Amino acid sequence: MKALEGLSAACCNVPPIIAKDYDIKGTYETIGGTTTYVTGPLTASTAVLYIFDIFGFSNQALQGADILATGNTHNHYQVFVPDFFAGTPADITWYPPDDDRKEKALTEWWSTRHPHTVVSKIPSLLEQFELYNPNIKRWAVAGFCWGGKVVSLTTQSNTLFAAAASSSPARMDPSDAAKITVPICILSSEEESATEVKAFTDALVVEHYVEEFADQKHGWMTARGNLEDETIRKAYQRGYQAMLDFLNEHL
Repeated sequence: MKALEGLSAACCNVPPIIAKDYDIKGTYETIGGTTTYVTGPLTASTAVLYIFDIFGFSNQALQGADILATGNTHNHYQVFVPDFFAGTPADITWYPPDDDRKEKALTEWWSTRHPHTVVSKIPSLLEQFELYNPNIKRWAVAGFCWGGKVVSLTTQSNTLFAAAASSSPARMDPSDAAKITVPICILSSEEESATEVKAFTDALVVEHYVEEFADQKHGWMTARGNLEDETIRKAYQRGYQAMLDFLNEHL
């Protein structure tokens, strides 16, 4: 596996991470009937579909989207973050589900919002985003936790995306990995099973980059990342840098 600094000949530059009270750089738009956070220049010809975790529009996710939009000094991407939960994300107080009440609430929420439920919506949604910005010619996809499973499902035997990235991917299945058709970056935490990550990556037949953030909890790049903690903040920054390097290599 290549060292991180060897991923790209181009230089990326993740901006300083704001620990709290983050001031978003983009805007919320209604596109194709879906509330979507949009960030990055309208002149961009390459776009990233950012699929957040179960907690929706967290400040950590929005800052991450802004980083992907502007952190690459060679190519700026327009990033779209659609609200697949229609304003009803999971409550972060349910996690971890360490008592009966939280487990019940999380299980009931998940039962009607499985990643499979949004896969069929994505092609038409990308078409709507391209009407919003006709300059877009190419797409990448980045998914986090819940969104990581969506990435696995939407990169199989299709031409929607040129590259993919996934952080703390949920429910890793080698049978999904074997069908993925585009280069993919996978960033795992200490809470993903090393055995499952290996089985998944061993099944990949495409170019891939895999890195374990062994000192981080599941979801450190989105809502569960406490950016006031210096160790987590540095890992958050390094994770987005890895994604940017990988996407720049393949877009």
